[in-house]
Amino acid sequence: MNLRWTSTGLSLALLLAVAGYVFAQGPIILAHRGGAYEFEENTMEAFRACYERGIRGFETDVRMTKDGVLVILHDDSLDRTHNATGPVEQKTADELQDVVTKKGQKMLFLDELLDYFADKPGVYIELEMKISNKKLYPDSVIDDYCKKLYSAAEARKHEDSTYVYSSFDERPLKAIHALDAKAPMSLIASKPCSAEFIERAKQLGADRIACQLKGTSREDIEQAHKSGLGVNCWPGRAAEDYLLTRGLGADVHCTDIPTVIQGVKEKLE
Repeated sequence: MNLRWTSTGLSLALLLAVAGYVFAQGPIILAHRGGAYEFEENTMEAFRACYERGIRGFETDVRMTKDGVLVILHDDSLDRTHNATGPVEQKTADELQDVVTKKGQKMLFLDELLDYFADKPGVYIELEMKISNKKLYPDSVIDDYCKKLYSAAEARKHEDSTYVYSSFDERPLKAIHALDAKAPMSLIASKPCSAEFIERAKQLGADRIACQLKGTSREDIEQAHKSGLGVNCWPGRAAEDYLLTRGLGADVHCTDIPTVIQGVKEKLE
């Protein structure tokens, strides 16, 4: 993949500037899984490196062990990213203490991540509730999961930071909304923004959405804004993706190459 600041990207940036679409700040750069194409995903190393580079937006995935402890992991199993197999939902927290990533980094627990950001103002974190698999997360465990996540996040969140509860699954969004009707929530979909998607988010009480960049129009985003919704466009895997998100007027850009995009942003500003 070409991660360079290409002449094509530069031309696009100039076109956006001429058109009046390059805003003073641009969208929040959201480090997807801590920057999955630049670091081992969902590791403390990734989150720390991005923060030290000046990035203040982060996205991560939260799951729950067999004994009710919240951990950071994207997949339904440990196989791809760690030196272990099977779902974390079938393991206890103690069993995960010796689990490391393919490159030897410690398994990350939610409490550790929250503790790292607790004293850092101005941070925007999307906590994706990775519980769509109903075999691993039947309806009976949703409330317990959401109460634990909400309590842990709110207890450690800096007063000047924003923590967003996000999911593809409506069940945890409904549970979070029941706990706190004002909690920032984002409905995610693997499709472009649309009137139907906007209405679905509003019905859930979400105040933002995350939609695919490809196929989303400026008109779609303007309609979301008119409906009171913030918009996160994803995925971001090249400089041009960020520039397009910026030109469309979206609020957040979720990217796998956050440090590269930070450099692009600095060139524009």
